[in-house]
Amino acid sequence: MAVRLTLPVIFFSSHFPPSSSRSRSKTCCSSSASSSQMELNNEFGVTKFKEFPYVSAPHRNLMVDLVSTVENRLGSQLLPCSLPPDVQYYQNQTGSAHASLHTRSGNKPSHSQIDFILGSWIHCELPTGGALNITSLSAFLNPLTDAPNFLIELIQSSPTSLILILDLPPRKDLVLCPDYLHTFYEETQLDTRKQILEKIPEVKPYISSSLYIRSLVSPTAIMVRIETEASQPGRVEEVIKDHVDPIAKEVLGIWLDQCACGKREVGEAERAILEKRDGLIKIKTIEVDLGSNFPRLFGPEVADRILGAMRDVFTV
Repeated sequence: MAVRLTLPVIFFSSHFPPSSSRSRSKTCCSSSASSSQMELNNEFGVTKFKEFPYVSAPHRNLMVDLVSTVENRLGSQLLPCSLPPDVQYYQNQTGSAHASLHTRSGNKPSHSQIDFILGSWIHCELPTGGALNITSLSAFLNPLTDAPNFLIELIQSSPTSLILILDLPPRKDLVLCPDYLHTFYEETQLDTRKQILEKIPEVKPYISSSLYIRSLVSPTAIMVRIETEASQPGRVEEVIKDHVDPIAKEVLGIWLDQCACGKREVGEAERAILEKRDGLIKIKTIEVDLGSNFPRLFGPEVADRILGAMRDVFTV
């Protein structure tokens, strides 16, 4: 099964009826009960997302640590997840595909530079046997800054094969803005992390078949495939624990320090350009990438629900 890779957005099922089917009462007691129910539903969704139930312990620990680090560091800059329960967790009619989605928007009154963070996982049984597991976390900044975004995605289709994409995707042209290249990619020595990984015998470069995806990532993007022998059970997990885990946390730390929490002077004209560029990427993700994959994986009804919620998050 070929799944195009761009954002951590491919996933989920409904254990609850759609939120639109719930009536709203205007009484004080009903309002309080509704608020309590929303809190319970949100807690369920967050818990389900952070379970990462279908991946190995090192893989799960890495994703939980990354999500927790982002949420703890950004704190009040993030609003609670507002997705309905049937978007936070969902599945297809046959139960062969399960997914979870978690989003938190930036708190605009606090002058947060965060547009939103988006985490997800998907588990899909393959017709040929085995399963496809994808976990991802992305963080998008708004036009108050021109700093890069953050992206990590791990795609595993067998116990002996895993693809890793880890990057700070640029939001400006690196040829036209050499200072931007120097600040975020050279001074931070991001390329050294890529070189460290590529020295591991089981790690080989991964080249996406999508020219569009390859045009979005930075020159220091880590895009690798970890391939091990069947005679080495658990070797993929060892590479994740000993190498991917510390490198991913270092890259996230750089993003938090230099990008999310760093201050940049952005003029009104430049903000308009950033907003247009960011918007085009969001539209591309919804209409082309997710729009083609979701109906096939989850069926048209679930796909429409999830894509509708994603349009709200992306404000497309």
